[in-house]
Amino acid sequence: MKQKMNLKSGMFNGLPAYACALLLLAAGLVLSVLYAVTVGSAELSVGEVYRVILYELFRWGDPEQLGSGAVHDIVWLIRLPRVVLAVLVGMGLSVVGAVMQAIVKNPLADPYVLGISSGASLGATLTLLLGAGLFGAAGVGLGAFIGALAAAFSVIAIAGIGGRITSVKLILAGVALSSLCSAFSNLIVYVADDPSRFMTVQFWLMGSLAGAQWSGNFRILCVVLPCTLFFISQARILNLMLMGDDTAVTLGTDLQPYRRAYLVIASLMVGFVVHVSGVIGFVGLIIPHTVRGIFGVDHKKLLPLSALTGSVFLVWADVAARTILPRTEVPIGILISVVGAPFFIFLMVRKNYSFGGRA
Repeated sequence: MKQKMNLKSGMFNGLPAYACALLLLAAGLVLSVLYAVTVGSAELSVGEVYRVILYELFRWGDPEQLGSGAVHDIVWLIRLPRVVLAVLVGMGLSVVGAVMQAIVKNPLADPYVLGISSGASLGATLTLLLGAGLFGAAGVGLGAFIGALAAAFSVIAIAGIGGRITSVKLILAGVALSSLCSAFSNLIVYVADDPSRFMTVQFWLMGSLAGAQWSGNFRILCVVLPCTLFFISQARILNLMLMGDDTAVTLGTDLQPYRRAYLVIASLMVGFVVHVSGVIGFVGLIIPHTVRGIFGVDHKKLLPLSALTGSVFLVWADVAARTILPRTEVPIGILISVVGAPFFIFLMVRKNYSFGGRA
């Protein structure tokens, strides 16, 4: 007998609780950004930081003092782009994680665990080293998108060999494909015998927001924000995916075309995110699972809350990466993996990690 999906599961599932959560998270995101931009290795006062930002936004103040110089460059060209990138990357990874979990009907899925991030990293590396990087950042982003898309469909194809796709087969296929992509990335750099290229691949494998620039942030914004709004508009179809194909067919909806389209759009988001930030794992696992446990599995609420929560989470993770060790920066991908890997193991050993019931 099929179990009906309870979309109102969770600790808080009423509309007032959802509205309050949105307001609190939005306020928390603004406050997090305002604080994070004041944190860094250079000792700048809060007044100096905000005067530069206000000048750039509204042209308030003395242009000779605030429009150039070391303080201006640190705040406007280094710190603020990095914080904005953290917001966009956290949003993108969290939304993609929630969507991937619905597509494969597996709450343990996320772009990192399923090998999609590693596929994007391999695609970007191949594009750069084989010369397509001559087309600029857009060419590398396209390579990352193709790599992510190929990895997504490969994982599903491998998991489907020999019978029905299961959660265990998806995870094993993702781990195997992730290792294979990482191995090929390292092999390419080893054969190239170029130290600078080795550092490029290390950047993608460890994850970092240090290379943030306003031009790159604009490209990511043009991908992440429209795709996030699109997935929010598809909440009904994503909810049907949780209920299964048989239930969807009885309601007059064939999920296969939607599943393929969503994979393409999710891969586009992952590809561009990995292109600018490297491989940052487990964000798409931790955030949707936590939000789902509090507010339920309805994607109409899950996706907006995950987007805001992921942004706040990555802003603070980046602050920790910059400050946890004196005079050095811990790659944010490593820092989050220290938290994410135990969280993943915890979900694996639980007996009720399926949607709306027991596995």
